[in-house]
Amino acid sequence: MNSDETYKEGEEQEQEEMVEHHRYVADPGQTLLRIDKFLNDRLPKMSRNKIQQAAKSGNILVNGEVVKSNYKVKPDDEISLVFTHEKEEFTVEPEPIPLNIVYEDDEVLVINKPAGLVVHPGHGNKTGTLAHGLLHHIRNLPESPSGIDRPGIVHRIDKLTSGLMVVGKTEHALNSLAMQFFNREIERKYWALVWGNLEEDGRIEGHIGRSLKNRKMMDVFPDGEYGKTAITNYRVLEKLLYVTLVECKLETGRTHQIRVHFKYIGHPLFSDPEYGGDRILKGTTFTKYKQFVQNCFDTLPRQALHAKSLGFTHPGTGEWMFFETELPEDFETVLEKWRKYSHYRDE
Repeated sequence: MNSDETYKEGEEQEQEEMVEHHRYVADPGQTLLRIDKFLNDRLPKMSRNKIQQAAKSGNILVNGEVVKSNYKVKPDDEISLVFTHEKEEFTVEPEPIPLNIVYEDDEVLVINKPAGLVVHPGHGNKTGTLAHGLLHHIRNLPESPSGIDRPGIVHRIDKLTSGLMVVGKTEHALNSLAMQFFNREIERKYWALVWGNLEEDGRIEGHIGRSLKNRKMMDVFPDGEYGKTAITNYRVLEKLLYVTLVECKLETGRTHQIRVHFKYIGHPLFSDPEYGGDRILKGTTFTKYKQFVQNCFDTLPRQALHAKSLGFTHPGTGEWMFFETELPEDFETVLEKWRKYSHYRDE
């Protein structure tokens, strides 16, 4: 065997040991964007510097070819991050977690998720998630396109947000629902209590991406050079002096979208612990008012956000399915407190 053959054999062996950790396909409408920024938006636990180092080491591939960190991502590009070590996976085992089932048939399952329940495992939440409960309820759920730790799951709701979710019980149902989300054919409406007085219905637009200051949070980037397009339409349901109850209809489904958008326009969600809504932003300086608001915070120690309705086309029958839920007790109790307070001040 000559030296060239030895080198090729070693090269092939090295290629075989490379393991794909992350894979993305750029949207058909993707604008030209540096790949380090593109990946930075999707990998909150990996700093931009680490992504650039990965590019220097040849760990970033586009359409099977190694690229540098200044490569501009184009529509339909297939992007992979590969390393020589195995990716940490979360093995999801069935756990008897109670599920509030709204509807179920052979193909789909609709649940009303309580606040506090994490949807799928991650660092710090390796057990006790909705995914674990789903596997206990349905043993043979198909793998989500997002990963083996998300059986049947095509969308998620934040841990501290309550409300409706749909799960695909078969491969066909999962793929059908995923396409409906991708094509924005799913109808989702949320109820939110926000700080301040919103006079009329509105529309919020602004690219959403990982905050450059805190990687656990999201932010709005008006210039559109960073993040992804996000659109939230809202309708004013009830004005309650210093807060407003709104119904939000999403055109896109970005992480923390409603919470980030309302903070962006100066009306954070009431009691939101991450986006500044858990302190008094409107009202008086009277001690009794401060005590009233603190009592509301204690009753609802989370963002006042509930996924109230959900509509989709049934993957099997083609029938339009629509579901609606009541507000959970903590949200409803705080809403009643504000109604009484508002009525008292108007007298």
